[in-house]
Amino acid sequence: MPPPLLIDSDLFADRQDVFTHEQIYERMPHKHEFALLDGVVLADNEKGLAVAYHDCKTDGWWVRGHVPGRPIFPGVLQLECSAQLIAFLTRYKDGCDKFIVFSGVEDCRFRDAVVPPCRLYFLARMIEDRTRRVKADVQGVVDGRIVFQAVVAGMQVA
Repeated sequence: MPPPLLIDSDLFADRQDVFTHEQIYERMPHKHEFALLDGVVLADNEKGLAVAYHDCKTDGWWVRGHVPGRPIFPGVLQLECSAQLIAFLTRYKDGCDKFIVFSGVEDCRFRDAVVPPCRLYFLARMIEDRTRRVKADVQGVVDGRIVFQAVVAGMQVA
């Protein structure tokens, strides 16, 4: 049985972007195919909560090679999107240009395939926020169901 959502869907479903794709990647070093987040709909620094999304499309760059004829959005890209959301929230909160790299994943479970076209939401709740290290519970959600969950960590590098 999946756990409850980290963030009530009323706080993010059908919400307008508070940060657009362009605004996210003005603050982030990722470019081209790896600028994966399409928007952020919730960024609450006081509570350490954030929700972003990626619109999985049938013509995504990964479709051609990842299970041809039956495309499934790769789990590693789901984790990358989660790491980018955590890094964005950290940079947004601190108002600085910390370079945050993905440093670990714990308790990861994929519960369902992510098949385009769909909107995949990434929910993050910070559980550790130190000067050099951040850690968050994350979930991927499609149509109200959890498709993956993990604890994702990042660290600041020079």
